Amino acid sequence: MPKENKKTNTTESTPREYKESDIQVLKGLEHVRRRPAMYIGDTAARGLHHLTYEVVDNAIDEALAGYCDKISLVLNKNGSITIEDNGRGIPTGKHPTEKISALEVVMTQLNAGGKFNRDTYKVSGGLHGVGVSVVNALSEYLIAEVYRDGKIFYQKYLRGKPESTVKVTGKVKSKTGTRITFYPDKEIFKNINFKYETIEERLRELAYLNKDLIITIKDERNGNGKSNEFRFKGGIVDFVKYLDENEKSISGKPVYISDERENVEVEVAFQYNASYNDNIYSYVNDINTHEGGTHLEGFKSALTRTLNNYGLKNGIIKSDKTTLTGDDFREGFTCVLNIKVPEPQFEGQTKTKLGNSEVKGIVQSICSEQLNNYLDENPSNAKKIIEKCLRAAEVREAARKARELARRKNALEISGLPGKLADCSITDPAQCEIYLVEGDSAGGSAKQGRDRRFQAILPLKGKILNVEKARINKIVENEEIRSIVTALGAGLGNSDEFDESKVRYGKVILMCDADIDGSHIRTLLLTFFYRHMKEIIDTGKLYIAQPPLYKIKKGKTELYAYDDSERDDILKSLKVGKKNIQKGDETVQVSENKNVSISRFKGLGEMNPEQLWSTTMNPETRTILLVTNENAAAADKMFRTLMGEEVEPRRKFIESNAKYANIDA
Repeated sequence: MPKENKKTNTTESTPREYKESDIQVLKGLEHVRRRPAMYIGDTAARGLHHLTYEVVDNAIDEALAGYCDKISLVLNKNGSITIEDNGRGIPTGKHPTEKISALEVVMTQLNAGGKFNRDTYKVSGGLHGVGVSVVNALSEYLIAEVYRDGKIFYQKYLRGKPESTVKVTGKVKSKTGTRITFYPDKEIFKNINFKYETIEERLRELAYLNKDLIITIKDERNGNGKSNEFRFKGGIVDFVKYLDENEKSISGKPVYISDERENVEVEVAFQYNASYNDNIYSYVNDINTHEGGTHLEGFKSALTRTLNNYGLKNGIIKSDKTTLTGDDFREGFTCVLNIKVPEPQFEGQTKTKLGNSEVKGIVQSICSEQLNNYLDENPSNAKKIIEKCLRAAEVREAARKARELARRKNALEISGLPGKLADCSITDPAQCEIYLVEGDSAGGSAKQGRDRRFQAILPLKGKILNVEKARINKIVENEEIRSIVTALGAGLGNSDEFDESKVRYGKVILMCDADIDGSHIRTLLLTFFYRHMKEIIDTGKLYIAQPPLYKIKKGKTELYAYDDSERDDILKSLKVGKKNIQKGDETVQVSENKNVSISRFKGLGEMNPEQLWSTTMNPETRTILLVTNENAAAADKMFRTLMGEEVEPRRKFIESNAKYANIDA
């Protein structure tokens, strides 16, 4: 909720003197501990997992330099993580200027490492020399073990400070490498719970990007025995096959392009499938460039120009009838663009947009030449590809006409906001939020319970269109989607008309029932935003509301629980047990104490406005989950599996993940 500004009466107090002693100098890694979000993004789950990636990135840099072919990661029983590689091992001798072990320098000093020396690392990713020292600073303890020169070197650190000097603890014959074990600091991270699946997806991605590198992961917590090994001889070609596993290819096996010019290594793999989506994943030195950059610009330009020229030259495209755009050439297109740049210059909101101007021309030249050769050598596939692009152009034109018709009806114009939208009075987007609410009943309660100054409510009727299986002309005709687009005010995403700066709300919050239908509606909405308003996700504006599942009442006191575990904790604190009773075909849990009642909310509509406000909409008490695009490839595959045409992958996913499902025959 926006806070009211209160004026400070400076006449009633003496201004505090600003003295030399007020200037603080934070030594060593203290600044990292004071401002961890500056280095890892946040101290929630995202930042926690980022610690792991920084250590892994150091090992990957050894692989990029040609000295490492195996990396292992173990989630230990006590909650720590161990990452080991068989690279050269961090140097352990005395540093020439710091006069302490080079290992200690790397672990305890920011901006210290081999990444700044082009002779040591031709290319590198990560935080460019600050990565492992940041992990050390934010760990309760970190243990570094180095295998080199026939010895095992050991040093332990407590909250970034060495417990002792570097010691030799053993001998090895020919083994080399680095082994890092760290346990995140509970003073920094409230919840130290590494998610196996999150780390596994990142390691899988790295294995695809680094052909023949062996990466293993093992989870030794709770005796679950999860483990996996990744090694892909086909590299990014295998990556494209993985991404398109549930799609039908129309261009045969993936096209592969590879070359090196001016010390920039370029490799591309792509294929066309029968879907309607554009899926391009670009990487620079193994960093996922979510915001694109010059390398992506060069590739898109080469693709559009080469396909267009080939189609015109061979009479497939009639210049007097059809004009194709870049979007037409990328419908049903899955691609991985992977380049290595010695001195990458990143820019953009999340520092994942490549800015090196020279890279655009290099990528464009390499891809134009090799793509043209492919088209000449594979005329049958070339014709299928361009014919699909022509169909995409026809649909785009139909969608344009549908938009024009909608505009004439004021359906996509800000001046004609949806009639069912209850807007807020504040107009500053940074202070405003909109709830997309499942159903008119819940929408009514939300409208009554909200703070009208900064909270807008848009009720949605039924389930919106599954955009994963629909072309753009059908999407713009859908009434609920038009209402969402109109309310947000920036136009439909993935098109020239979209303008992110015109989004009318700083937060877009999906509020659905906590049941199966609610989950389905939420997934449909997430699919829509991921496919057609990805900018809303990328800029951190999309959230998921967390309504409570249970109300526990004791006398006049009402407590709310958001899951079964929280319900049990509340009952335990009240010293109350629970028991199951049968009501018709339904098993219901009730309190063993007659003075305490347990109610399960079946939907948002069951809550009165006061309850909905206090549990789900009040910024002071609510819980909302930020939707991120941390692993785009994994997210894309998930949406295709859950919302795509193929039934079998969806069935397998449900069978393997329905741990708590209660399915009737």
